[in-house]
Amino acid sequence: MKRKKHILSKFLLGLFVLSIVIPVLLLLVWVFTERWAWPSLLPQVFSTRAIQEILGRKGQLAGLFLSSVMISLTVAALSVVIALMTARALTFYEFRGKNLLYFCAILPFMVPATVFAMGVQVTFIKMGLNNTIRGVVIAHLICSLPYAVRLMMDGTAAVGSELEEQARVLGATSWQAFFKITFPMLVPVMLSSFSMAYIVSFSQYFLTLLIGGGQVKTFTIVMVPYLQGGDRNIASVYSALFLGITLVIFGLLEWIAGKWNRDNSVEFYS
Repeated sequence: MKRKKHILSKFLLGLFVLSIVIPVLLLLVWVFTERWAWPSLLPQVFSTRAIQEILGRKGQLAGLFLSSVMISLTVAALSVVIALMTARALTFYEFRGKNLLYFCAILPFMVPATVFAMGVQVTFIKMGLNNTIRGVVIAHLICSLPYAVRLMMDGTAAVGSELEEQARVLGATSWQAFFKITFPMLVPVMLSSFSMAYIVSFSQYFLTLLIGGGQVKTFTIVMVPYLQGGDRNIASVYSALFLGITLVIFGLLEWIAGKWNRDNSVEFYS
């Protein structure tokens, strides 16, 4: 019985890996493919036209890269800070309107993106935030917060408040107790929340287009029209760059989390 379960788990894992690897491989093939018509199993025409065209826009590409990453990093950082405070309030305190606050924190999960974007655009026009980077950051932040809050609530509940309370009894201030006791244990969860908020922001298209009014340029704003227009060659190059940037950011965050855990483990056991 255990052997059958082991084989089944390996089979399902293999299917999962193939469902990720095959689309990525096809994407990389399309980077160098000019024409691949049905029912041919192999591309008919290979070309580096898209790569040369993208390389010809190096200045524009650098600005696009900087704009997309900075917006997403800003959104992720703000999401973590707000989610941390919200999670501590919802986990450790009882107050009037607590359930309402939690409902509002996860509400963007339940509202369709189109409905949310239209309502936010009307509000932002009245507030003068439409067609601005600040407006795009706030809109992305609203969409990213539910993920960050949910992760931070689980992490905060797992860490608890007992160690902080003991530190306070021994004479530490509330700030010292938090930053020296709780904060180091929450860093891995904070990095997970940061990663989730980052990818939610980085992949936003419709919301960025509507709130940014086409004036705030990000990778998705430039990439999606090529997909809709049928130019898969150039769209695949942008998609490969999109994937590469995301993997680099996630790899960096994973390295930071691993280094933090190793350093703190050494300090703890020493």
